[in-house]
Amino acid sequence: MIGISLVGCSDLEEEPVGLLSPEGFFQSTADIQTAVDGSLTHAINEKFWGRKLSIALMLRSDMVDLASDETRRVENNELTTLASNGMISEFWPRTYQGIAAANQAIAGAEDVEASEDLKNPVIAQAYFARAFYYFHLVRLFGDIPYVDKPITDVPSAASISKTPAAEVYQKIIDDLEYAKTWLPDTQTSRATPSKAAASSYLALVYLTLEEWQKAYTEATEVINNAGAYGLALDSNFQNLFNADVVATSPEPIFSLDYNNVEAEDNAYDQLAPMTGIRGDDRNQGGGWSVANPTLEVYTTWDSGDYRRAVSLDDEASINGEIVDYTNFTISGHPFAKNRPYIAKYTRYPGAFARGNARATSHNYSMIRYAEILLIAAEAAVELGDNASALSYVNQVRARARMGGATKTGADIEVTIAPSAVPADFTGTITVADVLEERRLELAFEGKRWYDIARRKLGPEVFSASGLEGAKPFFTSDDYLLPLPEDELERNPNLLPQNPGY
Repeated sequence: MIGISLVGCSDLEEEPVGLLSPEGFFQSTADIQTAVDGSLTHAINEKFWGRKLSIALMLRSDMVDLASDETRRVENNELTTLASNGMISEFWPRTYQGIAAANQAIAGAEDVEASEDLKNPVIAQAYFARAFYYFHLVRLFGDIPYVDKPITDVPSAASISKTPAAEVYQKIIDDLEYAKTWLPDTQTSRATPSKAAASSYLALVYLTLEEWQKAYTEATEVINNAGAYGLALDSNFQNLFNADVVATSPEPIFSLDYNNVEAEDNAYDQLAPMTGIRGDDRNQGGGWSVANPTLEVYTTWDSGDYRRAVSLDDEASINGEIVDYTNFTISGHPFAKNRPYIAKYTRYPGAFARGNARATSHNYSMIRYAEILLIAAEAAVELGDNASALSYVNQVRARARMGGATKTGADIEVTIAPSAVPADFTGTITVADVLEERRLELAFEGKRWYDIARRKLGPEVFSASGLEGAKPFFTSDDYLLPLPEDELERNPNLLPQNPGY
């Protein structure tokens, strides 16, 4: 947790620095900003959103299956995860490195002589970054070590113990409230936290805690101020997953911004190859056929819903031959599955640094305006406000009916005409309706597992009637991951292990 690791990112500080000593470094608000940028850079690392965490979240959901025999992936897909799992052991320390850099920015700011109006909006970015990382950790692991100051010696690090999840959530809320107070309404880039981002995450935190009124209040604060925040639903759903245009979209609220550079320390992403079709002619070698949905994900999704056309590829060009999903094994590789593949990250990766579309230019939306509408809708249902819930969900559905320009899996530009699907909800809307809308709208964006866990949907979605069929090893203990084995060996204060592991 010691030091600040900085690697270039298109909207972050582009000076690669392996390790900075904090003594004497913080002399201006620009120095605080450098530390904040270093914190957020950890999120674009291959060990965090670039592959390890993002893929783990996909595999643990009910929408993405595995075409691989690698043990650490099998464990996440089958919910048999061990404390020694190689994906956990990589994204856990990377997350804490991001937290450490945020803590260093906050602590270092004390050495900077500047007015609150100049200094606090920059410090607020560090509070937001810390809350962002801890929110992932507490949802995944429950009780966790909570560190809010730089750790500068081994004895201090060895004495850290776990903080109850309820206290961690309160600290996350406190950080986001500070960020909301001091951050500006808008930023030049959606990769830089804004007031809207802080309020949006507060809404999602409160939704996770089932504090419905607070979730509704925060979500509608964003909705009611959408004009001031520069937010709206993008008219074309495909734009959200087009690296060439997403930076100008009004929909992302907070994004992780990649810059088509395979930087040092693996600060780049691999979602396109991980989810792409083996043997595909696109992206200089196609994909690796690792994480892809079962056929039921495709067949149960109404074919008239434009979001299905954007989210899934049901054809590809392989060795110059256009084939559909019944013939994807033409590549001759055992991992190439005869079923549609995730298309959100393979069609428009922008410039990329290596074959298979590794190190892309994607801006990954961590939270976007459509989700805020759905947070407001879910909270409204719980509060008995059916009219508001209908209004918010139907706004999302109306955009889905608009169609737009996209590509087929064979890399051919097409324009899909407006559709009558999905129709507006009428009558009484239920929580299940909103969760289903979240499943489709936010498919493959790292949201579904968190919905399953917070709503305790496991017995339903992992049953024989689920999209992936029965996951027989699922138990209620699987809603939390095991604390990493090597962390427990280094620090017995983190015991006991989570139940079931």
